[in-house]
Amino acid sequence: MKKHIIYILGLMLAVSACQKGEISSLNTPTVTGILTNPSKSDLFNLVTGTESGMRNSLSAYFDGVSVIGRESYRFSGSEPRWTTDILGGGSKKLDNNTFYLTNPWNARYQVIRQCFILLDALKTTRNEVANDAQKKAFSGLAKTLIGYQLLLNLNMTDSNGVRIPVPDKAPQGGIIKDPGQVLDSITRFLNDGKTDLTGAEVIFPLSDGFAGFKDAAGLLKFNRAIAARVYTYRKNWAAALTALNESFFDLNGSFTLGINHAFSTNGGDLINPMFLPLNSTGEIRVAHPSFAADINPLDNRILKTALRSATASQSGLSGTRDITVWPTLSSPISIIRNEELVLIYAEAKIQLGQFPDALVAINRIRTGHNLAAYSGPSTQAALITEMLTQRRFSLFMEGHRWIDLRRYGLLGTLPIDRPDDDVWPRYPIPQSETNE
Repeated sequence: MKKHIIYILGLMLAVSACQKGEISSLNTPTVTGILTNPSKSDLFNLVTGTESGMRNSLSAYFDGVSVIGRESYRFSGSEPRWTTDILGGGSKKLDNNTFYLTNPWNARYQVIRQCFILLDALKTTRNEVANDAQKKAFSGLAKTLIGYQLLLNLNMTDSNGVRIPVPDKAPQGGIIKDPGQVLDSITRFLNDGKTDLTGAEVIFPLSDGFAGFKDAAGLLKFNRAIAARVYTYRKNWAAALTALNESFFDLNGSFTLGINHAFSTNGGDLINPMFLPLNSTGEIRVAHPSFAADINPLDNRILKTALRSATASQSGLSGTRDITVWPTLSSPISIIRNEELVLIYAEAKIQLGQFPDALVAINRIRTGHNLAAYSGPSTQAALITEMLTQRRFSLFMEGHRWIDLRRYGLLGTLPIDRPDDDVWPRYPIPQSETNE
């Protein structure tokens, strides 16, 4: 990916979207050249730039949702807001105009804008550059990524709203505060992407984060995996199961199979922004104490953390276990993987009252992590609790726990670590979005 970085950075600056999704300038030579009779190299670079851009501000996103969801603490000598605003320390509130919201929010809309540029460029792409089937692969990926990026912003602001992205020069709508309406829009982007990817031909390069999924069939499975997550959020359990069957879901497959953000230490590329050395003393990311306290002593998912040589503390909080989900600067960050799909299958089956099928999936997770088969009550309430417990430990630090507990109305079960702390249900809408 590194050979495209200089080009990508220039392009991203030229087309950088603000929160409402506008391109700051459509008259730059770079953008004009791409939108009119683009070359194959232009299209390839747009795809590479889009994939690269998805990695921007991931640490702000994951740290934010994980700290609010009491999966972790983020201690920083230079940034106290991880232990004040994010946890509601004292009289602190979430700020609608600061880095932990605006950086990831803007980054997601920048990627969406780049996807729309790709879609516009395809309208004037000559057949000798890409035939119809090949154009469909470009557009199918772009629409899939628009849906996925919008979902991440909805995860943050929920009923405080997002803007539905639109093509350039189309009328910009207002903030949509109904999460169901936003999920409907996300579903349409994903379904349009599915239609385009069906029978398409991929000619563009993707990083090794898409290893095993770089052709049209693989990208279609990726699209359907994200759709299964969205249908789960929509409580459309039958549709979630249908999407799973069209994805790479494998009840007996590897938990780690899936699509990732790729990183490397190669010059010009990005390193994993979530990596911190063990036993750090300046910038520290530790597991919330409840992680080790609540996990079964036999559960091998405890290895997602490691005991520190000395307790880390800041602002009346402390942690004894570093997070080891990303052990190196080149470790991938998961976008979606099979273990989540197995748990989506379990959740859908529980909600549909198909408990034997749900238990097969739950026990696949349990035995895959050194635990005995489930022996509790086979009631919907008990199985939901068990499913959420397995999601907690299996998807630790992958951006799910806060959202899962919000989906089930269980945010009040999260621990309050200091008397004046809060568990925020959602981020505010960014200030710039209210400046009409």
